[in-house]
Amino acid sequence: MNVKIYSRKEIEKLLQGDFPENTAVISFYDPAIKRIDKDYTHVDYSGKCERVFYSEVDDLDIGYLGEKGLTYDTYFTEADEIAKFIYQAYNDGLDIICQCEYGQSRSAGCAAAILEHFYKSGIWVFADYRYYPNQIIFHKIFDALENYRDSI
Repeated sequence: MNVKIYSRKEIEKLLQGDFPENTAVISFYDPAIKRIDKDYTHVDYSGKCERVFYSEVDDLDIGYLGEKGLTYDTYFTEADEIAKFIYQAYNDGLDIICQCEYGQSRSAGCAAAILEHFYKSGIWVFADYRYYPNQIIFHKIFDALENYRDSI
């Protein structure tokens, strides 16, 4: 399984051409931007990709959760659903694209968790200067993947 990281701008360009076959997408988008731009919505993959998991979640570090009225447990509650989605894609032989607004934090944390869980190679995402993996997203997805594997 190949795991790739894309920004919104990069993925919208890719969607204009030939989108990779045998691919599932995990698409993170920002609830905060909707307060600024009422026309903002997630990337539309219809007609290009059938397997898409959309996650509307702010890009927050652990120190800012309290300011938003959140805790580690109440932030990003769909990790278990994403783990199931990832395992279904993996078992079906699909590649995975992780995409967020800038392709640096939430998508990078997700990709790192997937790579670490399946291949023990997630560290390369943390070591690549282009990315700033969201550590909560990483830990929650990694833990959910480990728990899902242990439950099957």
